[in-house]
Amino acid sequence: MNERPIGCCGQHAVCEKELLRTAETPVDYFDDEELDRFRGRAATDYSPEEEDEFREVLYTTLAREVEEWVQSLESRGIELPAAVRDEALLIIGEQRFGNP
Repeated sequence: MNERPIGCCGQHAVCEKELLRTAETPVDYFDDEELDRFRGRAATDYSPEEEDEFREVLYTTLAREVEEWVQSLESRGIELPAAVRDEALLIIGEQRFGNP
């Protein structure tokens, strides 16, 4: 049976709520302490230059560690910029399920 996690809308191939749930372990930093200044900012309130700061960390993080990085950000109260979040979800989905 293909049950969806509680709160899953079922409209995505990879459930964002399941992938990006906050880990209950201590926060791991990915050499990204400078991103802490974005704590509390909405995903839609970033400039293109600020989005690029997140991209730089995203694309220098090993693909297998991207999910942990996103969880680290969430546990620190940092929302990914919307476009970068989509890119991270693609990488996480590829890691979990392989290339389509």
